Amino acid sequence: MDTEAALEFARTWVDAWNAHDVDRVLEHFAEDAEFYSPFIVTIAKEPTGRLVGKPAIRSYWSSALARIPDLRFELIDVLVGVDSVTIYYRGHRGLVAETLFFDGTGLVKMATACYSTGFGAQ
Repeated sequence: MDTEAALEFARTWVDAWNAHDVDRVLEHFAEDAEFYSPFIVTIAKEPTGRLVGKPAIRSYWSSALARIPDLRFELIDVLVGVDSVTIYYRGHRGLVAETLFFDGTGLVKMATACYSTGFGAQ
């Protein structure tokens, strides 16, 4: 993934989230994608923090949006890796970094979300 593609992906990602359009976000995902987040444990009641497949991810994100109706992301930076991109943004809980790994067709095959502890803000 080059810099321009990464920036375009991140802007599209943030715009879809700010529109609360889960289907638009999921357009970027493979059918069997995996998503990891510590909040999956509490919201989806999945103790592994891992979801597999677009239906499970859709259900989780829809539930999360229902709980946070004023959700809004502010894009801070985009980091480019090998077949991956990390989107660094400010959300309602503070700073977040989501790393998305792409398959050979350009779809997200795995994503993980990491949330700030607040340590760097001190």
